[in-house]
Amino acid sequence: MRKLIDLTVNEEGLQKAVQNAKERNIVVPTLTQMKDPDKVPEKVKERLKDTGLWDVDPINLFRISWKNEPIKKGGLYNKLPNYIEIPPQISGVKARIFAMAGKFFPTGAHKVGASFACLVPRLVTGQFDPNYHHAVWPSTGNYCRGGAYNSALLGCKSIAILPENMSKERFDWLKGLAGEIIVTTGCESNVKEIYDETWKLRRTRDNVVILNQFGELGNHLWHYEVTGHAMEDIINAELGEKGKVAGVCLTSGSAGTLGSGDYIKDKYPNAKMIVAEALQCPTLLNNGFGDHRIEGIGDKHVPWVHNVKNTDMVMAIDDNESLGLFRLLNEHAGHEYLREQGVSGDIIEKLDWIGISGAANIITCIKFAKYYELTENDIIMTVLTDSKEMYNSRLKEMEEERGREYQRIDAAVDYGKYAMSIRTDNIEELTYQDKKRIHNLKYYTWIEQQMYDIEELNEQWYDYDNYWGRLHKMGPELDRMIEQFNERTGLKY
Repeated sequence: MRKLIDLTVNEEGLQKAVQNAKERNIVVPTLTQMKDPDKVPEKVKERLKDTGLWDVDPINLFRISWKNEPIKKGGLYNKLPNYIEIPPQISGVKARIFAMAGKFFPTGAHKVGASFACLVPRLVTGQFDPNYHHAVWPSTGNYCRGGAYNSALLGCKSIAILPENMSKERFDWLKGLAGEIIVTTGCESNVKEIYDETWKLRRTRDNVVILNQFGELGNHLWHYEVTGHAMEDIINAELGEKGKVAGVCLTSGSAGTLGSGDYIKDKYPNAKMIVAEALQCPTLLNNGFGDHRIEGIGDKHVPWVHNVKNTDMVMAIDDNESLGLFRLLNEHAGHEYLREQGVSGDIIEKLDWIGISGAANIITCIKFAKYYELTENDIIMTVLTDSKEMYNSRLKEMEEERGREYQRIDAAVDYGKYAMSIRTDNIEELTYQDKKRIHNLKYYTWIEQQMYDIEELNEQWYDYDNYWGRLHKMGPELDRMIEQFNERTGLKY
């Protein structure tokens, strides 16, 4: 039986990891506490009252939660996640679209959770020695930021790998935190170049541990457990008597967030899982390739952690649609125009929670709602991985390209093109054979290039319950390992 997430204990390494945590006063939170902050100890909450949201302090491990209060310092937790209901005046559809905001995680993006669940299993089992190993975070942006941040909080050394064309904000932030930054060629689409760099490290250094979000099942598990439960909390609060859960709409990226769709489908079997990608690089839709500008998603391959058999529909989102909607939602002239269209001030105040991939996720929801002619009784869930804060330089670049500031006429054009006129093109409902076609693409990246196990690839497809079903039950097992680790440190909050 495969380990999926390997929780085999290395006692010698565990002793070193425990000593490192003891010296640095590090207590590791459980997934249960991330889902339900009511279970966070009161002493932790007292310390959080004096701690900034992004402070490099181990106490902020307890802020890896969708339910942080939306303030920069001293916040505790809300009962519900931070979310926006996208109104019909923006979406042009009747369906209720709920988007959870990643802006109020430390680092400003939910990838800090995914990276936690990739490193911590190795740390609490002694497979990662903080005094010797370097955690390598290959990414197209937010994941390596989250990885570097968690490494610092957990007293581990880190190496960040990301493409040269990612936003200036990402690089500026990483310079102050990552032990080493390796810049690869290309943009969001150049994932293979990142993988190639990890192989160089493997061949030249014996002290690196590669934590590849596209292949680490901890990424999927964290979103199944934490993001999925957060979505369920919103659904329970908003569903009402006539409501029904239509589906979860997400752009693929590392495919980790798709784990939340697995959770929602387990809870609401009639819900659909919709996975989108960039039209300029339509790998899932058309076995295609290319370059795109939707920062926050990667492509030219199918991630190992994508449970393809559970995907009901794929679609492609045009770069121009994502950037156009992002700009409309984040420029002052766009806000004023939306106000004229009847969008409330409360919603407008929250629009800066939406980054470029968040805009793509909203467009995915709109296309889904239009395709299935959804009504006001239908609920669609999605996430906003990060926020405008990560892309102010992109807004400046777009202004420089146009040669002037964004004006009301620009907002009117973008509103018509990228909000009200979203089409149901570049969509495919997946048959059994369509899903298998996409799943089979994993072979070329993961078996031929990354040396993964072909038997495990087949298990993902043919032994679904014993693979994905067993993975989805590993949360309590990981929590027990975390609790045992904390007990060995002797530290208590």
